[in-house]
Order: sequence, then C-alpha cells, then structure tokens
Amino acid sequence: MSERRARGPLQRVQRRSRELRAQVEALRAESAAAAPGQREALGLRCTQLKKLVEENTNALYALKKADEPAPVGNYSQRKEEEEKLLLKLSQQLQKLLLVLDQDNVTKNYPGDEEHQKGPRAEDGNEEEESEDEESEEEDTEEEDEEKMLDDPNVRECVAVGNFDAQQEGDLTFVKGEILLIHDKKADGWWVAENSKGERGLVPRTYLAVPKAEEESQEESEEHIEVVDETADGTEIKKRTDSHWSAVQAITENDTVEVLTTIGAVPAGFRPSMLCQLLEEGEEFRASYYLQPELTPSQLAFKDLVWNSERNTIHPRPTRVCLIVTLCSCKMIPPPRTGVRVLSRHVRLCLFDGSRVLSNIHTVRATWLPKSPQTWTFSPRVMGILPSLLDGDCFVRSSSLSSDIGILFELGITYKCNSTGERGELSCGWAFLKLFTSSGIPVPSKMYELVLSGGTPYERGVEVDPSISRRGSGVFQQFMSLRKQPVLLVKVKSPSVHSKDILNFLPETLVGSMCYIHLLVFYRQILGDALLKDRMSMQSTDLICNPVLATFPRLLDQPDLMDALRSAWADKERTLKRTEKRDQEFLKSAFVLVYHDSVFPLLHTTFLPSYKWAEEEVELSRWKVIHDFLKRSRENDGALEYLLSSENTHRAFDISELAYDFLGEVRENNPGE
Repeated sequence: MSERRARGPLQRVQRRSRELRAQVEALRAESAAAAPGQREALGLRCTQLKKLVEENTNALYALKKADEPAPVGNYSQRKEEEEKLLLKLSQQLQKLLLVLDQDNVTKNYPGDEEHQKGPRAEDGNEEEESEDEESEEEDTEEEDEEKMLDDPNVRECVAVGNFDAQQEGDLTFVKGEILLIHDKKADGWWVAENSKGERGLVPRTYLAVPKAEEESQEESEEHIEVVDETADGTEIKKRTDSHWSAVQAITENDTVEVLTTIGAVPAGFRPSMLCQLLEEGEEFRASYYLQPELTPSQLAFKDLVWNSERNTIHPRPTRVCLIVTLCSCKMIPPPRTGVRVLSRHVRLCLFDGSRVLSNIHTVRATWLPKSPQTWTFSPRVMGILPSLLDGDCFVRSSSLSSDIGILFELGITYKCNSTGERGELSCGWAFLKLFTSSGIPVPSKMYELVLSGGTPYERGVEVDPSISRRGSGVFQQFMSLRKQPVLLVKVKSPSVHSKDILNFLPETLVGSMCYIHLLVFYRQILGDALLKDRMSMQSTDLICNPVLATFPRLLDQPDLMDALRSAWADKERTLKRTEKRDQEFLKSAFVLVYHDSVFPLLHTTFLPSYKWAEEEVELSRWKVIHDFLKRSRENDGALEYLLSSENTHRAFDISELAYDFLGEVRENNPGE
C-alpha cells in the first residue's frame, strides 16, 4: 500500500525532499567540526547539494493536481508546505557556503605571497593588480576579525547562523542570538551560555564579534531565499508621460534634503511618488477604476456587458488575475530623532516600468516599538478588523504589456517634531515582473524582494548606502546582505470560486480581498441600471439611485467600507439558505443594508472629514460610526436616526441621489 502511494508525483518529490534534508543536516554537522583543510571539499559538496535542492524545487513547481494517479487531500497545502521546506534548505545551504568561504578566502580572492609571485602579478595588467590589492585588504580585514574573535577579552559573540545540537552537551542557538563565551577551547568548540542561562558547546565558525548597531537588527527567524526581482532584466524606461511631474516634485523637495542632511532619514529615502500621484486627482483612485469603461467608439461599455441568459452582467476573465499577499517587511531603517512616524504602509499598483496602469492600493502595516524595522500585515481580515490592514490583495488587468508587473512602494507618513510639518516618504520600492521574457506567467510562490532606494525611475540607489560601506570583506558582505531591506510577498492564482467572483469586477483594479463581495453587488446593480432598466440605450438622463451615486466614495474612506462590511455580515447571518441563493433577493437586501448603514453617515455633520494617518480623527470617526451602527441595529434601521431632531445633516445635494454615468464613465485607455 505504501509503495503505491509513493508512486504519485507529489509523494516522490516529498520523499526526495526528506532525503535532501537529511543530507543537509549531516553536512552542517560535519562542517561545524571540520578542520580548515576539509572546507574546500565540503564547499563543493554544499554546492552540489544546493543544485539538487533547486532541481527538486523545479520539479515541485511543475507538478499539477491532475497528474496524480489518485486523489490527494489538501493538495495545494501540501505542495505549499513542500515549497517552504525546499526554500528553507536552499537558504541553509547558502548560509553554509558563506561560512565555509570565510576560511577559504584566498581561493576566491588571491592576495597571498604565492599568488603575487605568479603570472598574474607579472603580466603588468593594472586591473588585475588592482583586484589583488583589494583582495589583500579583504584578507587583512578577515584576519583582524579572526584575531578579535580569538581575543580572550572578547566574551560576547553573535551567532551568524542557526545551529542544532548534534549530541548531548551541545548548545542549540539561532542566528542573531548573543552568546556569552566562558571557555575558548583550542579544538574550535567553545563553552557558551545563552540568555536563558543554558550552557553548552558551540562551534567557533558560527560566531562573530557583535557590533552595537548590528545587535539591534539581528533576526532569529529563517529567511526565504533572497530574490532581487527588480533587477531581473526589466528596463525602467525614459520618462515620457505625466507621471514625470510627480518625480520632478519629489526631487525638488527641500524638506527631505534637510532631513537627509541632518541624518534624520537614510540617503535612499524620497518623498513618496505614489502618494504624490494619489493627491494629484482621481485618476489613480479605486473609485475611478470602479466605474464602467467605454469602448473606443464610446457607443457602448467595454467591461460591462449584459448576459440575458443569467439575467446579470457577463463575467470578464482577464490576462492578470492574481492574489498577492503582503507577509512582512524586514530591516526597514526607521527615521531617527526629530521625526515622528504616524503610519507605516505599502502602496502597490500595476506598473510597466514607465506608467502606472491601475489604481494605487494602500495596506497599512503594524509593528512593535521594540522592533520598528520589521513590519507585518494581517494575512486575512475578518470580523471587525479594518480593511486597511488586509494583506490579501487582488490584482486584475487585461493589459497586453510584456513588461507589466506590480510596483510596491514602502512608505511612512511622518511629522517633524520641531516644525510640525507632515509628509510622506518612500522607504524603498520593488518591482515584481508578472511575465517572463517568453510571456510565461511567473510561478505562484513566495518572493523576498530586495528593496531599492530612490524612486522607480532611478537606478542603482540603495535604501541605506551606509550599510554597504561598513566593510568590503566577505564577512562584512555577508552581514550587509542580511541587513538589506526586503519585502516578503506571496503570489498565487485565485481559487475557482474566488476567480468566479473576481471576474465580475472591472478589468483593471487592485484592492482588498475582504470586500470583493461588496464590489460585486455594486457592479451588478450598475449593470441593472445601465443595461437592463434604462428606457433606451441612447438615453443619457440622470439615474436616481443612491447606491450608484455614493458607493465609490467608500473606497476612499476605508472605515466606511468597514461599516458596510459589518452591517452586511450582520444581515447575512439572518438569511435563510434559499435566500442566499437568490441573487435578486440578495441585491435588494444589500440596498436596504446600504441605506440603513453608510448612506446616512456620508451626509451627517457629526462625522469628521476623513484624513489620512490622523489618529485623533480616525478614533473620532470610528466612535461616530460605531454609535450609529448600534442605534441602527437597535431600531431596525436608520429611519429613527434620520428623523430625529438631535441629528443634523449637510444641506441636500442632488449628487446624493443622482447617478450621472456620462460624467463618471472612463474613456478607453489603449495602454490597459
């Protein structure tokens, strides 16, 4: 029975992974106790083993559920777990190679006397002589580090990698952990003590002398293999469109120059380009892309077509339909004294190296005061959690651009303590191309994107150049690599059910997965009004529909979108199974919920205007929203609130009820 199960493609990959894991663990154990003369052979074995891991990873990516001879439960989850294991093994081998190279520097960086007396030193080539001189400097730095490590006065060391106890008496530790050394034995196994007071033997080759600024940034968890997707052959084109005006405004900003000069922010920080575009107008807001788009003739709707058989709008499959999950940001240098951070967030959009091709979507990050350089996101927002924290994002586009990808810009909203001036800075950006040069979609997997500094139109700018200037030796380069700012994201295709829902949305849109069902209601109601119920296709009269007239505003006020999510969730819990299958009934129920929840809030004078990253305003707005929703539930609707003399509303405007689709629709954009 077990033999038959092992014949499945996924089972074969899993079995091979377990074999590779055992080999990796054995190699790490040998390396920890190896003599210097054995390290070259171990390095070759490490390289060969890393190649085998990569081959098994490629085999895993090629697997399909349909290839299995028998049904496999939780197939996607098992495949994902296997991917994580292989990525972890690859990372462990990469670290081991770096450790092995520390005692074999002269092989890769010739600088000793024997090499200097050879042909390379006698051929008169100035470039090669320069390389020899640089290698000599790196060797000297490595020797200095070794001397410092062996100095009997140095008692504290930092772990540069993970180590699992191989036998009784060994001490397990993780990279970044500070260890107190009690006895430096000649055989390379030192007696160390961790922060918990546990003692044991540790291999000297896994240790380094800590630096004050390094200790604060060391991390204890495993990294996935670093992938610099930004540099994967994508050319950032010459600026030829209106977006360049935003970049010009960025480069001329005096405030950031002052902050950089006084050392308050790293040299690679810039004013946020995507924030600048959002502030310029409606073109890059989700509310704009939610509206229907006209065909080139402007006589019909391009992405809103009626399906008479199903009595609703046609679903619209797109070239790009993905779910992108923001997982975390690591090693993001925080501003220093004099600057208060009001918000940490990631803005993302579709980008082709020259133009922004979609709306700009924003996800707010959370962080701990003890570790402000690490940002995290909510993998799935449910219940009362704000949609602004939702790390699960959908990305849709029908663009035929061969260079299309996702632009991620990490940003902070700040306030200067001395002047009170507010602004938004980019802490780095990354570009993930969605198709290879041959037009094949990139695989669904985890990506650890190395962040670049400057703007997306600048090349070769580091987020914090001071990191790479702290030394040129192999050890310093290793430490510098571990300190580079990175963004960890997961890209995957949506499930069949999710794709069916997403296909009712506009062809170009980026947004949060937690409210796609609300967007679909809006699009279906829009289809009814424009395609089914309009007296004539030539009629351009205003349409009396409060939902159509006001719903897009919610996308610019995420707390009101959360209020609608909450109210609709309450309503759904009361529906019968037959009612949930009746689309016409659901649309009618949604309209009633909308009128009893967010519609009155849009026009009350008690709700302060929405302001980004204003904590007092956000708290005040949420209190008003919470109190209103509570009263609406207690009184079976908003009528009592609307008629109460205690409440005041803004002066009536026809735009509250009238939907002018000629003023709202988008003209066809050939670039999409």
